[in-house]
Amino acid sequence: MADDAASITSNDVISGAAQTRLRTIIERIERLEEDKAVIANDIKEVYAEAKGEGFDVKILRKVVSIRKKDKAKRDEEEAILDLYMSAIGM
Repeated sequence: MADDAASITSNDVISGAAQTRLRTIIERIERLEEDKAVIANDIKEVYAEAKGEGFDVKILRKVVSIRKKDKAKRDEEEAILDLYMSAIGM
């Protein structure tokens, strides 16, 4: 059985059209990964700029995270947080 697996070539497994499509998909993913790295670096620079102007980066990240959530989800999380905090006497 191992010999059978060794004798199968990539051409036997994936047709030429599928190989081309696979290559296209992989190249698109690679370009998007490059774009993502550039954007991540840009975001890092904006946070560094904000820090240089005296803003608390940790809090800025928290604000961005909160703004991503819809209001109902934020309200639910705040209610649970309040419940937990009161349960421990805070």
